[in-house]
Amino acid sequence: MQEIQKEALVQKMHAEVGRLKQEVDRLREITKPVAPDDSIGRLSRMDNIVNISVNRAALSKAESRLAGLEYVLRNIDDPEFGYCMECGAPIPHARLMAMPGATLCVKCAE
Repeated sequence: MQEIQKEALVQKMHAEVGRLKQEVDRLREITKPVAPDDSIGRLSRMDNIVNISVNRAALSKAESRLAGLEYVLRNIDDPEFGYCMECGAPIPHARLMAMPGATLCVKCAE
């Protein structure tokens, strides 16, 4: 991978990490449970429980993606970064830009 391609990838990942951190903070805030003594009504409480469940799933996914990107950023200077773990072929830059954590080339991923 050329240095300019690596720099573009790093910039994209930093931007995505920043966005994901904001998303994780937002989701953590809205998944806080409502205190039982808050009078919001039975149906509203049920809606809230469903919404919290959906948002917790989104939070888990965002946290996982964030951890993956942070791992890639820590290891981007590894000589094996950008090469398929299966066949050893270089992973195309376009694939890495779309999926920075990709460890397999398209052929091996299929």
